[in-house]
Formats: sequence, C-alpha cells, structure tokens
Amino acid sequence: MTPEQIRLVRDTFPTLQNMGTAMPQLFYGRLFQLDPSTRALFHSDIRVQATKFSQMLTALVNGLDELASFDTALRQMGQRHAGYNVKLAHYDLVRDALLWAIGQALGPEWNRDVKAAWSALLEHVNSVMQAGQREVAND
Repeated sequence: MTPEQIRLVRDTFPTLQNMGTAMPQLFYGRLFQLDPSTRALFHSDIRVQATKFSQMLTALVNGLDELASFDTALRQMGQRHAGYNVKLAHYDLVRDALLWAIGQALGPEWNRDVKAAWSALLEHVNSVMQAGQREVAND
C-alpha cells in the first residue's frame, strides 16, 4: 500500500468504527446475498462473528505501517479457513461484499481513491490468506 492509501484507509476508518458491528453485519448480509451457500460456512451467531471481524479490521488498520507483520497471522487464518470449507473463490466474494459494505457505510466519503485504498488492503489480506490456505488444501 502507498502512504496515500494508508492515509485514506485511516481517515475513513473512524466512520466505520462509529458504526460498531453494523458495517460487518452489512458485509455478511451482502455476502449471503451474493452467494447464499456461504451462510453454511458460519456456525456461530453472526453478531459474534461481526464482533470478531471488527476486531481484526481494527488491528489491521492500526498496523497499516507494518502490514507485513500480520502476514504470519493471516497465513495461519487462511490455513484455518481451509478447515472451514472455505474455497479460494470465496475470497473474491468476500472482497466484493466488504467493499460494497464499506461504500454503503462511508456514503459521501466513498470515492475512487478511497475504494482503491481499501481494495489494496483487502488484496493484501486475501493474497496472504490464500497462500496459507494453499499450504494445507487443494481447491
């Protein structure tokens, strides 16, 4: 990520934080709309999952200057997701649903540059998680 992309993610993140778990719930709703079969991948209460999601997103944003320091944890998360029957193709769905939810949450703050910044973060997360998943599973 470029310094400008990091700044844009950080500048827009407080709006998402102020929503609590509402933005993650928008994300999950959109994900299940895009592919209803993904609902079966979640066995816990979606509100609990939304809280975990918010915590991970906060950690990532807080650590943007050293994003690579999350790579081990992200790779391990990808390995765990293989055991949850997540397919590599699901990562694109997750990215699309999350970008949609962030856009909905940000409203007028959402523009081409902000979308590119969030996309860069999500592409990094997805690529590292997918690498971890590939270490333990063949899709």
